[in-house]
Amino acid sequence: MTLDAPPNGQNAKGQTRHIGVEIEFAGLPPRDTAQIVRELFGGELNVVSPHRLLVEGTRWGKFGIELDTQYAHPDKALLEESHEQDGEWARQRHLHRLEFHRKTRALIGDMVTGLVPTEIVCPPVPWNELEDLDALFEALRAHGAKGTDASLLYGFGLHLNLEIERSDVDYLLAMLRAYLLLASWLRDEIKVDITREVLPHANPFPKEYAFKVLSSQYTPDIDTLIDDYLHYNPTRNRELDLLPLFAYLRPSHPHKLLHTELIKPRPTFHYRLPNAQLSEPHWGAAKEWNRWVAVERLAASRETLASRCEDYIAKHNRPLITRLASRVKHWWGSLASTKR
Repeated sequence: MTLDAPPNGQNAKGQTRHIGVEIEFAGLPPRDTAQIVRELFGGELNVVSPHRLLVEGTRWGKFGIELDTQYAHPDKALLEESHEQDGEWARQRHLHRLEFHRKTRALIGDMVTGLVPTEIVCPPVPWNELEDLDALFEALRAHGAKGTDASLLYGFGLHLNLEIERSDVDYLLAMLRAYLLLASWLRDEIKVDITREVLPHANPFPKEYAFKVLSSQYTPDIDTLIDDYLHYNPTRNRELDLLPLFAYLRPSHPHKLLHTELIKPRPTFHYRLPNAQLSEPHWGAAKEWNRWVAVERLAASRETLASRCEDYIAKHNRPLITRLASRVKHWWGSLASTKR
């Protein structure tokens, strides 16, 4: 698939922007998946624990492959407990406890393999090399990996961690506005899986927040932008999750949500909306990137962006009866087109 170029493919340092890719799927255990990654991209296999592996030293860096449940892996806090000051008997008891813990977690992993997804966390890839990464999705498909569309019980997603161009508030606000305006279109294009719609992993932004941000009267500084986001979106589960970005920009911010273990500070937009569509031939990160580029293009066209914001506010401020009539007309037109 041909990659669409963004308005600016470089970051503030003049370097090519990178994209981190995460995907969940069923049908392949972590060890088999890690072997596929190694065969495609080289590197060395490192078994961290029975259900968590790394493929290190590839052209892009380190791939992480694991069962997507914390209960299949040893507890990091327990592993890092220090007992240097204890007596010999206490240290031996701790070692036996660790061994029992590792075996128990490995057994849990064996039991839930096939019930919980395998997850691959790819290293950051230059945006213009995403086509090369798509070889991974073709290989997963060929080896029987199942995406979210393979079962109503699945709710698997593809996440893109998109490196920002700049960190100034004008750029970040333009990107947020562009996303809010295009969110419904993206959902229609992606055809977000019904199970993922029900599960609280990629929820849309509240209308109240969209009105606030899209208003021409909204001219925040970076701290106000962050505080408003946290007030209206006190959750990781937004379709465009900005918590990792804000934790990176303001590491000393007092809000507890920015300091949880699951929030990894990084200069990226954490885009959580796409399905893991492995049953679709030629689907992969490149296709979802091309959809995302529409957001970047709208953000870069400031006059068009401002006009679209005004139209959005005006449309949603119409009387209720007018909005209902418009929705019925749109629904009827869609229904008629499907019957042709």
